[in-house]
Amino acid sequence: MSAPSPADSYRTVAAPFEHEPDKTKGSRHIANVFPVHDAAEIAAALQSVEARMPDATHHAYAWRLGRGEHDFRYSDDGEPSGSAGRPILQQIDGRDLTDVLVVVSRYFGGTKLGTGGLVRAYGGAAAEALDRAEIVEVVPQARLHVEHGYEDSGAIAGVLHAFHVTPEHADYGAAVAFDLTIAETEAEGLVAALRDATAGRARIERTPSDRAR
Repeated sequence: MSAPSPADSYRTVAAPFEHEPDKTKGSRHIANVFPVHDAAEIAAALQSVEARMPDATHHAYAWRLGRGEHDFRYSDDGEPSGSAGRPILQQIDGRDLTDVLVVVSRYFGGTKLGTGGLVRAYGGAAAEALDRAEIVEVVPQARLHVEHGYEDSGAIAGVLHAFHVTPEHADYGAAVAFDLTIAETEAEGLVAALRDATAGRARIERTPSDRAR
């Protein structure tokens, strides 16, 4: 099987990261970047930032999940509409990232920045943080559990070799059982090949994958 193409993968941040750019007219804008996979992780990350910086004037943020066009949200957290959350989201999208939350916390420095100044400050803080964070390419994975009779071992081995996958956690009892990890885009083809090779005798089911998307 061929290696997954870039279209089969997505870009995200490897780990939480914090960055504070130079002050803008006395105001501090501290950016925190998080890898996130669901609403619960987003809520927990937001709460962690607010708990660490309870005296910040605003906690504007933006996030994007998955690879659909509509799974995103942003908040100005009291700043003028469009001046904080949207510029942060634009920095995420401009780098083709997903499964990412960026929170920019502002400490007001005494001088109003105006809408344009806020856009530059919030967007700039997010941009600097994302440019410094470690970016990783992720290939969505599928997990499969396979059970088959010993008589089908040769046929199964041939299919696995063709797909360049190796059995994991193999158990040799009354039947052979093992797990597999394969790129999500290859999973359907592998399942069909295993069933064809064993005339439908192999039992195959999907199991949870921590970061399958």
